[in-house]
Amino acid sequence: MTLEHDVDHATPAAAGYEWWRSAVIYQIYPRSFADSNGDGIGDLPGITSRLDSLAELGIDAMWLSPFMTSPQKDAGYDVADYCDVDPLFGTLEDFDDMLRAAHERGIRVIVDLVPNHSSDQHLWFQQALASAPGSRERARYIFRDGRGENGELPPNNWQSIFGGPAWTRVTDPDGVPGQWYLHLFDSSQPDFDWDNEEVKEEFRRILRFWLDRGVDGFRVDVAHGLVKDPQLPDYTPSPDAASMGGEETPAPYFEQAGVHEIYRDWHRILSEYDGDRALCGEAWVSSVEKMALWVRPDEMHQTFNFDYLMASWDEAELRDIIDRSLAAFSGVGAPSTWVLSNHDVVRHATRLSLTGENPQGTGIGPDFPGIPKYEDGVRRARAATTLMLALPGSSYLYQGEELGLDEVHDLPGEARQDPTWFRTQGERYGRDGCRVPLPWEDSAPAFGFSHTGESWLPQPKRWAPLARSVQAQQPASTLNLYRQLLQLRREADLGSGTLEWVPDFGSGVLAFKNSGVLVVANISGADVTLPDGHEVLATSTPIENRTVPRDVTVWLKEITHE
Repeated sequence: MTLEHDVDHATPAAAGYEWWRSAVIYQIYPRSFADSNGDGIGDLPGITSRLDSLAELGIDAMWLSPFMTSPQKDAGYDVADYCDVDPLFGTLEDFDDMLRAAHERGIRVIVDLVPNHSSDQHLWFQQALASAPGSRERARYIFRDGRGENGELPPNNWQSIFGGPAWTRVTDPDGVPGQWYLHLFDSSQPDFDWDNEEVKEEFRRILRFWLDRGVDGFRVDVAHGLVKDPQLPDYTPSPDAASMGGEETPAPYFEQAGVHEIYRDWHRILSEYDGDRALCGEAWVSSVEKMALWVRPDEMHQTFNFDYLMASWDEAELRDIIDRSLAAFSGVGAPSTWVLSNHDVVRHATRLSLTGENPQGTGIGPDFPGIPKYEDGVRRARAATTLMLALPGSSYLYQGEELGLDEVHDLPGEARQDPTWFRTQGERYGRDGCRVPLPWEDSAPAFGFSHTGESWLPQPKRWAPLARSVQAQQPASTLNLYRQLLQLRREADLGSGTLEWVPDFGSGVLAFKNSGVLVVANISGADVTLPDGHEVLATSTPIENRTVPRDVTVWLKEITHE
């Protein structure tokens, strides 16, 4: 089925300017966005029913985390059928209706693609289990003989990102222990072998299936991990390594050179379609300079800037990563991207104010030290967002951050569902705290997420005053701040502008100009008096007497007299 691809979203940029270079893209985690049928799990019709809210927010595109057929062992990142919708979320017809409705509102749609691994319920993996070692069926995945006298030891010492060994031994049809298969994540997520041409051709088919339906692009999961060192050498990461990669010396299962030819191949496929279809990579790599290799002109169009996401609320660190990002990405003709929250990290209304150590993917729980007061955390988060949305390039927002939602750190253990929680026997809390369903109406069952009051993760009562229905009526709410910033960003064309640092605002303060807008972010400095001759356009928190205290960002415009 081919749908007409027709989306028109007004932009101040010149004709021919590729939309993804300056877009604000909103991430939807489908199971937590809006539930239309009352089963407690969000779905595609639920998204369609709330699209007007996203149009009012002022986004350019939305990215949907996986909704394909899956046994949901890892919330959809374990795909059993890449070309169908899981009944949990609806049908292909529901997807087409949502896509059409989004395009009618000028919102482009990006879908998540998970090419590193499939579900163990995928037809291919079931065929592999039923086939002999060395067979065509097993060659689609990474099966290897074990070490030890009887193959009783895994092929190497690699550990899963979710904890525990990265290898699982299978039992052959005759009941005898057999080979081992690699899974960088959960044991229910076997890794594909991307040296196999049949795997490459299957994903070409999958790309075209969704492009033919009219999607505007793909967010590529674990874009740094598809290709492994063929020698499969032992490897022990350093204790302080990020859980998704990012060491100075890459792991033999991350950042391998062979991934780049895969994305060149995909780029050629997207180029066959009209409408500037885009690829965005989730590439956890060891530096922003190496990250830029994923977005060379014939590869991906964007990649997430994880160095920026993981930066602390520190003037010197932020300035350094902004400078390095703009230099690295512009050096290959790509836009920098900026992001503060997503479905894998502690929400930035909490994270930026934490005083305890918070390794990526570990999560936080009720006993975590240094959890900030909500008022302090959201104040800093608003300042960080006001800074981010003024930067040139493309920005990503995660659902609920426009409401100032904090991390739900106090989920009871029996409610948690992240595989990380189970694979580490509760040692790591995982990512459930940033995935709690959204509050839409303060007085409705499940805060309007579900008309029955069902919710796959419990929502905290403290979210009632943060519901969209409440914030829409409050001029100074976080929701209305986001609306204001996105409107001003579009009017001033900040996304396609140029950053120029402005000195002399003192230590602890970042100040720069972009497209005629002066941005002053007081990170940790003394109170700053705003310069005369400038009109205040927006402030992350209301200020008095033109004085900017710490944890506040202000946008200004010079007053001109005609």
